Formats: sequence, structure tokens, C-alpha cells
Amino acid sequence: MQDLKRKDKMAITSKAWIRDLVEETPLIDTHEHLVEEPRRFSGVIDTMFRCDDWPLLFRDYVLEDLHSAGMSTVEEEQFYDPDLSSVDKFSVISPYWERIRHTGYAQALSITFRELYGIASLSSNTVEELADKYHQVKKPGFYNYVLKDVCRISECHVHSVERIFMETAQPALLKQDLSIMELTRCSLTDIRRVEEEMGLTISSFDDWLKTIDTYFERFGTKAVAVKYQGAYYRGLRFAHVERHVAEKQFKTLIAPRPYLGPEGAQALEDYLFHYCMKKAQDFKLPVKLHTGYYAAKSNMPLVRIRDNAVDVCRLLEDYPGINFVLMHIGYPYQDEYIALCKQYSNAYVDLCWAWIINPVACVRFLAEFLMAVPANKVLIFGGDYIAVENVVGHAAIARAGLTETISSLVERGWLGAENVPELLDRLMRRNAHELFR
Repeated sequence: MQDLKRKDKMAITSKAWIRDLVEETPLIDTHEHLVEEPRRFSGVIDTMFRCDDWPLLFRDYVLEDLHSAGMSTVEEEQFYDPDLSSVDKFSVISPYWERIRHTGYAQALSITFRELYGIASLSSNTVEELADKYHQVKKPGFYNYVLKDVCRISECHVHSVERIFMETAQPALLKQDLSIMELTRCSLTDIRRVEEEMGLTISSFDDWLKTIDTYFERFGTKAVAVKYQGAYYRGLRFAHVERHVAEKQFKTLIAPRPYLGPEGAQALEDYLFHYCMKKAQDFKLPVKLHTGYYAAKSNMPLVRIRDNAVDVCRLLEDYPGINFVLMHIGYPYQDEYIALCKQYSNAYVDLCWAWIINPVACVRFLAEFLMAVPANKVLIFGGDYIAVENVVGHAAIARAGLTETISSLVERGWLGAENVPELLDRLMRRNAHELFR
């Protein structure tokens, strides 16, 4: 009995100093979708920002859990109704909030309420205070305050939802990815968007390829990485298509009566994806790939998600000079990504978003990853949010999960305590510094 008590005390002591070290070490955040700060003060209400009050913080990703728990689309519309009071809005979600409070999504939001606004628990009694605090915090300079002061994040990578590459007003804080999904998917909507962004007219396949060249020439030295999230609508197996085949499909796309069937669209995208990979290689840019779980409701094609890891093998072999960052650990098929990163020198994994999808799975994954794969092959955190306030709760869950992982490995004898400080510095900062410019 005394031995058990002694071991318990040692475990508690071990976890305490590791937790303190994790808490005081700054993080590099390798994945967000933050809009430029002035956008948050524009007052524009659109499909991205359906409101400018506390329900906005449910947008990513708590709303999906609320629907999973039974909330209807009609109730969602009520929740975002600008004429409904905060108390009434809470009454709409209250029965579903009670059902999801234990999930990673909801716990992260609860932590944000507590740490950022001083709201201990969301209820009908606190929701009006929350509504006031939301606007008190949201004032010029709050990106620096939230990220640096509250979250202790030194810099974060942003895949902009506003532009293919965002020339940010805060380049020291918000490092930018160059999105290539619009350049490879190449729909008529994408073509119009590119024409508007670049101030040009696209009338031929050569024009499109030159435009891709221009994006890389203009932004390739400013970007931290190339980002592709096409796995939301297709598999990650890209055939090597001949140029004349792709050009024929492009001509069909921009014809007066365009019709590009699924096979033609895939052939065109396959060609353009490889074209962009060669550009990424020329500019020595890592390539971030969405893998795994979907940010959606009632849409989860598990067969395609399962095959992501298989499809990625060919890319890793085709482009040994490109470092591929496999995002979200491929959840729920994360074990395959441990094998990929152990086998391929150019395969890296990013726990971005995954901590709140399933915190327990992430603890297990990270422990197994560190026992199998070189420690430089994992990036530890990315919030994956549009609203900066939500990063607070997610970062706290990531730090808690990292503490639990490392403490467990030390207690079980798989990791020496003397190696912990250097390992934590690597996981939380150095890996990102080494991988990205």
C-alpha cells in the first residue's frame, strides 16, 4: 500500500512540473483560417459571418455537435436571428448544449468562455454577461491580445478564406499559406475569382498556367506553405495526365456552353495539381494536405477518407523533394499516418483540429507516434478557426493533452525525465521552425 501511495505521489509530482513547462512554453500554431482583423469590425453579415455576437463562436465547430445531438435547421436559424435576445437564443440551444458539453468541441468553447470572458458556465443566467464580454474583448488589437497574451502563441499560419494568398497587415503574427485548391479545381467560379484578384482575363489554358506561375512568383517567397484541401470532394490519387488532354478539358470548360463531366474535371485537376507540385518544389515550399474527418454535418464518405493514407503514398514517392504535412492526423484512421511518417522522410503529421475532434484519441496517437517516429515529424497544434477567440479553448486542450501524453510516457518508463524539456521545445516550437521558412 505504501509503495502504491509513493508511486501515485511521484506521478502527480511528475505531471505538475511537466504541466508547468508545457504552460510556459510558447506555441507555434500551424493552422488557422483567421480573417484579417479589420474584417471583424466591418459589420458585414454574410455566409461566413452570420452574426456579430456570441453565437458566432459556435460556428466552428460546436454547431455540428449541436446538430448531431438533435438540433434542427429551423432552430439553427432562430439561434442566428439578430432580433432574438441572448436569453432566447440560449433557450434554443439549451437542451442540445446539455447533451454535448462533454465533447472536445464544447469543452474548448467552455474554456474560451472561462479564460477569455470570465464566464464559469454557460447558462440563462450568464448569457447576457457573455454577450457584453464578447464586444468588450473584440476591439482593435485583440488578435495580438488573444493569440500572444492569452494563448502564448508566438505566430500562427493562416489559410485565408478571403484570398488565395492574403497579404496580411500582421505578417509577423499571421504567416500565410498559398492555397492551390482554386488553382487546381479550376471551376468557372474559381476562374472568375482569380481574374478579380489578379486583375486579368483568362481566355486560354496558357493564360491559366501563366496565372499559376504568377501566383508562385508573387507569393512563393512570402508563403510558409502550399495548402490543398481538395480531399473534401475527391480522393488524393492524382493521375499523370498529358498536357493536351488537360488543355482540351479547359477549352470545354470555358466554351460558350460549357459542360465538363466528372472525368474531365478530374483529368484537368490532376494535371494542374502536378503542375502546382512542381512549382512548390521549385520554391521549396512544404505542401499541407487536408486528410481525415470532415467539417460538415450528415456528410462523411468514410471510404474516401480511409483511402487518403493509401493515396498519399504515391505523392510521397513522386515528390521526394517536397515535405508533405498530413493534417488532422487522418482521423479516424490515424494509425496509418504513424506508419507513413515512420516510413517516408518527407511525411509529416499535424495535430491541428484533431485535439478537439477527439482529445483522448489524440493523447493515444501522440504517445504511439513518439514511440515509433522521429520526434521532428509531428506538428503539435493548429486551432483551425475563423474566429480568433476560439483558439483560446483549443490551445488549452492541446496543452493539457500534451502534458498527459508526456507525463504518461515518463511514468511508464518510456521517456526519460531529463529528455522532456528538449522534447517539448521541439514539439511546441522547433519542428515548425525547421519545417517552414
